[in-house]
Amino acid sequence: MTRERIGFAGVGLMGHGMAKNLVEKGWPLTALAHRNREPVEDLKRRGAQEVRTARDLAVQSDIVILCVTGSPQVESVINGPDGLASAGKPLLVIDCSTSDPSVTTRLAADLARKDIALIDAPLSRTPKDAWEGTLDVMVGGDPAAVARAQPVLEAFAQRVIPTGPVGTGHTMKLLNNFLSMGYAALYSEALMLGAKVGLTPQVFDKVIRGGRMDCGFYQTFFKYVLERDRDAHKFSLRNALKDVSYLASMANASGAADPVGAAVRNSFALAVASGRGEDYVPMLSDFVAMLNGLSLTALPKT
Repeated sequence: MTRERIGFAGVGLMGHGMAKNLVEKGWPLTALAHRNREPVEDLKRRGAQEVRTARDLAVQSDIVILCVTGSPQVESVINGPDGLASAGKPLLVIDCSTSDPSVTTRLAADLARKDIALIDAPLSRTPKDAWEGTLDVMVGGDPAAVARAQPVLEAFAQRVIPTGPVGTGHTMKLLNNFLSMGYAALYSEALMLGAKVGLTPQVFDKVIRGGRMDCGFYQTFFKYVLERDRDAHKFSLRNALKDVSYLASMANASGAADPVGAAVRNSFALAVASGRGEDYVPMLSDFVAMLNGLSLTALPKT
């Protein structure tokens, strides 16, 4: 069986592992040039090709996967100078970025008139899962386009969950990230409050781990808190703020009051405004402690 040709734009923390799995599982892959050369060179050693423009990526591909920062970058890759759309050919575009759902639905309608199908397929889990091919993917789009994308997504995902029409994948991803970033803000504040009254992170963890409030996100967050493993959850505070800001826009557009969402966003906004945007999400715990005159690492381990 002849496999469709895959183009990949955005071989960063998540995209590198996703693209690696596609190559290893026999999909013909072309990567768009990236400022970080190491992932591109690694993929080329594994058998991928490289092109310099998104237009050339479209020419070389039947399906193009986008794994970039957000909606502005998605629009740039598709409609910018030498973008995918400038190739003037039919394509299936799979947007694995975390994007604004209102932009996604508008863009899909515009591209449909150019014989380009766009589906949204944002990701859940970590770069480690991307490397191991065990991501979760939420997919919104036309059922025929989603069915066409299914075997491609299964190359790097353990679960592919249809969510409905185009835009619903990105909507669900914002809700998913609201939960995870909400946990991050709660953990950070709870650790600070505990430290204020003499409870260490180690005691906190002994109570929570293995109980009803334990979960996978808790475990990666606390791998940093307890072991100081900076790479435990490689997702920046700046990107977290972007996602919860998209959620705030969605809530505003729907007329919903979201006081908890606003509080979560403010936690990340304060950290980013204080110059901590490139820190990873579990490091929010250090920032919240610092604001209250504490250091979680200076407490005696008990």
